[in-house]
Amino acid sequence: MTAQNASRRQARLDTLPANIFEHLGKLRPFMEVVSDGLPLIQALVPKNQNHSIMHGSDTLVTVSSSGLIGTHSWLPYDKNITNYFTFTKDPTMTNPKTQRFLAGPFSPGVELGAQLLVVSNDGRLLFSGGHWDCSLRVTQLGKGKLVGRMCRHIDVVTCLALDLCGIYLISGSRDTSCIVWQVLQQGGFSSGLSPRPVQILCGHDQEVTCVAISTELDMAVSGSKDGTVIVHTVRRGQFLRTLRPPGDVNLCSPIAALQVGMEGHIVVQKSQEEGSHRKGKHSIHVYSVNGCLLSSFTMEEQITALHLVSEYIILGTMQGSLHILDLISLDSLITPLALRVSVRSVSITKEFSHILVGLDDGKLIVVGAGKPEEVSSQTSRECEIERKQRGRRIIICRVPGS
Repeated sequence: MTAQNASRRQARLDTLPANIFEHLGKLRPFMEVVSDGLPLIQALVPKNQNHSIMHGSDTLVTVSSSGLIGTHSWLPYDKNITNYFTFTKDPTMTNPKTQRFLAGPFSPGVELGAQLLVVSNDGRLLFSGGHWDCSLRVTQLGKGKLVGRMCRHIDVVTCLALDLCGIYLISGSRDTSCIVWQVLQQGGFSSGLSPRPVQILCGHDQEVTCVAISTELDMAVSGSKDGTVIVHTVRRGQFLRTLRPPGDVNLCSPIAALQVGMEGHIVVQKSQEEGSHRKGKHSIHVYSVNGCLLSSFTMEEQITALHLVSEYIILGTMQGSLHILDLISLDSLITPLALRVSVRSVSITKEFSHILVGLDDGKLIVVGAGKPEEVSSQTSRECEIERKQRGRRIIICRVPGS
């Protein structure tokens, strides 16, 4: 390669955001205020957004515990500013006349959380559960208008999940069943969902607490309050297997979260409730596509957010820590980032450039990777450990006061 071609290639690469998983030793947290005082239960950048010539930025969608919806402007990379991203807060959130809320009321005893919310891949629709009439509702994000209401479950919808391509949505309910829905593209029904379910899946003895779906691998996975995980096929609705993650049989251990990876790995979070003489323990179990238990990991901190991306597991905890684990070995790849406030949601941008963390106090933490010299010159963060490991320098930063 000639020097001229090399410089052109470097110039192109310089306009792309850094993959944070290639720079785990250089992670830096930045704070943005979204809904001060209200827990931020959802924060994500939809994957397949259409851009106009005049509007080239993505939309970052947030939902607060009160149901307040925000659609913010998000540019994932700008090498001319220190944090490498541009975040512009949605101005409608501060004006009571323009605020957009999820239509309620919600069922008694239901706490609005990330498990009950799904944003379509094009960023136009918000699907929600937990409503008093046992419905699955569809809200248009632009206007905050209710455009669809599906009533097929006979009890409250407890969890939702969307597949990678945004083709199928799965819902779980207190009635112990799961329903697979087809998400319609623009030009279909205005509700955004086909009125006829693709599959109705049964098999649990107690309420469904979490769901996950992979259309490419033909897997619909559901976890229950009784601690079991059931795998069905999507296309035919056939039962494949039941998984029973290890744990104390004498303790109530519901399945708290589920994720399915690109290669069919099933990540299960199991929570053992506190007994009279025991502390509550929270465990992660990884299964192969064929249901073989590959590894398990137990921690004392209460896991409140789980996200699987590629071969990494990102965990947020009630104690305000952010962990990144290897998918197969479950080894910790970084010293946990201390965010000081309970984590309510975790997601990653489509370029793998930033981790978006919603906190209990309404703050949005954006975790990104920077160049070593820029990390050391960042005045708003205090570098507290600098050491050599495996022949390279690892710089670990913390938020002031942590």
